[in-house]
Amino acid sequence: MRIEHSLAGLRAALGAGRQVGFVATMGNLHDGHLALVREARRRLGPDGLVVASIFVNRLQFGAGEDFDEYPRTFERDAGMLREAGCNLLFAPDEAVMYPQPQTFQIAPDPALAGILEGEVRPGHFAGVCTVVMKLFTMVQPTISMFGKKDYQQLMLVRQMAQQFALPLTVVGCEIVREPDGLAMSSRNGYLTADQRTEAPRLYRVLAELADAVRAARAGGRLDPGELARFEADASALLSSHGWAPDYVTVRRRRDLLAPEPDELRGSEPLVALAAAKIGTPRLLDNIEI
Repeated sequence: MRIEHSLAGLRAALGAGRQVGFVATMGNLHDGHLALVREARRRLGPDGLVVASIFVNRLQFGAGEDFDEYPRTFERDAGMLREAGCNLLFAPDEAVMYPQPQTFQIAPDPALAGILEGEVRPGHFAGVCTVVMKLFTMVQPTISMFGKKDYQQLMLVRQMAQQFALPLTVVGCEIVREPDGLAMSSRNGYLTADQRTEAPRLYRVLAELADAVRAARAGGRLDPGELARFEADASALLSSHGWAPDYVTVRRRRDLLAPEPDELRGSEPLVALAAAKIGTPRLLDNIEI
């Protein structure tokens, strides 16, 4: 695996004429990231070029968030990527990514970027979309892989690529979970031993919420009031075990807005999403319905 830190080195390594699969990361990698690398390799075949990036993007961290504390584990990450079949690792520093203040930034659609994660973390998705657009411009991939754990992020990146007519396909990959159901995340490393034991409850509560929605739908009794009760019960259950939920909700998959009454009774694809703190660590998860 080749490692490049400069834009000139990246472009020289990319060459021309090969399909490129791209996985953008902030490092501190886990098996979920490696699954994206392997899926890119599977889709491109042996002749494709699989590229990963490691860059902790200051623009997507809000005031008081964990930018300075975010784990930097470059040597470990590089070894993991090499074993997973990555061909090229692009690891720029801030001077390469932002050689001057990034005064031009992507302003994502507030109808999607201003809800859920965007409501809790104002400005987060502008930072995400800006760095992803810049990385897309630098790497010029054919396909780019994103995990479904960050469901709203995936939707925004996909819409951005479509609306700017970028010549690439954004591929959503399924959540990779620990044996006890916990969605893999770089921030799981912040969990204490007791918090790690408690953490899988988030997935279990979401699974129970999704099952309740499916059962009520099948019985023809799902309406906004019933859905609100399911959501409130799920949030209360988390709170009773020491969690601080930001949201536990069921939304339409296509735009993450609340489903209309007729959509609840029909076959509109839905997704149950949750974000909650257990102590200091904040975890996200979702289940499609």
